[in-house]
Amino acid sequence: MKKISTLFLALFLALLAGSIWSQRSPEPRADKPVEPRLITPRGALPEPERAMVNLFDQTAPSVAYITTESLVRQGFFGEDVGISQGAGSGFVWDAKGHVVTNNHVVANAQKVLVRLDAGKEPLAARVVGRAPQYDLAVVQLIQVPPNLKPIPLGASRDLKVGQSVIAIGNPFGLSRTLTTGIISALDRYLPTQDYAEISGAIQTDAAINPGNSGGPLLDSAGRLIGVNTAIRSSSGSSAGVGFAIPADLVNRVVPQLIARGVASIPGIGARYIDPGLVARNNIKGVVMDSVVRGTPADEAGLQPYSRRTGELGDVITAVNGRTTDTLSTFVAELDRVGVGNTAELTVIRGKAERKEKVRVIDLNRR
Repeated sequence: MKKISTLFLALFLALLAGSIWSQRSPEPRADKPVEPRLITPRGALPEPERAMVNLFDQTAPSVAYITTESLVRQGFFGEDVGISQGAGSGFVWDAKGHVVTNNHVVANAQKVLVRLDAGKEPLAARVVGRAPQYDLAVVQLIQVPPNLKPIPLGASRDLKVGQSVIAIGNPFGLSRTLTTGIISALDRYLPTQDYAEISGAIQTDAAINPGNSGGPLLDSAGRLIGVNTAIRSSSGSSAGVGFAIPADLVNRVVPQLIARGVASIPGIGARYIDPGLVARNNIKGVVMDSVVRGTPADEAGLQPYSRRTGELGDVITAVNGRTTDTLSTFVAELDRVGVGNTAELTVIRGKAERKEKVRVIDLNRR
């Protein structure tokens, strides 16, 4: 029995020694040169890829990385003042140093910096005009560098679903990022503020993330067809549903912002009942709270809600035959008609329906 135990002990020690020996580094060998692998020639890029590379090279210098600083009140009584920083995208509009972005990028900003060339110092800019109802704004470089290159302007009225699109911006602060996709849908409504909606918004599956706001949406010819402004996602990141303000609207609003700092607000001269209250009472249409004397609404004899009797007055249900069951769609339809033109309103009072022709005016000029 003792001999067997000794035998097992000797066997165990031998195995242990072998294991330790096997873990020792191998004996050094004489250095032998190892040649790197040969690179396989790639060949010319196919035409679609060459076109995409050229488009980016031509457009990227016109895309801006915008950073802002705003003063914010802090503390329980707002007694302390802090600084809030923000970032977004934009693009060169003209050689005078005007840069277009989203209103929400520069709203309340006390300081705006614009970086056009990667690696160079950002340029100071000032806000020259904002249109919150369209989520558009224009800033101007205080010192305009030479050879600014505006992005070519395209049209949005002739876009087709399925058309290729390119978005360039600064998602999550990553400058000059290109994403591609298609137009997923047209004529979407995009909420902004004060019950307004942007009509004709472009829906795309090109990746749009925080920081892309205000950047250009381009067609395959490198023309501006929209301004990226929003995503629809529970996580706040791209989920294949992004939206852009259409170029035709941008081309109407931006010159007004440059010229006078504000954009026209189409209206008829009425104030409206809160749409949430209207919806809770199962009313389909726009209910007026009051009508301003001397305006087109007053001239057409439109009657607002009466607090004395509780009568709804005239409920506007359509503009030029297009249903306006909410205030936001009504505002969008007036914008579609345009300032200075005439809209035909479908109006219901009690159970009687009638048509009224009303001139659309600019509420910013009253």
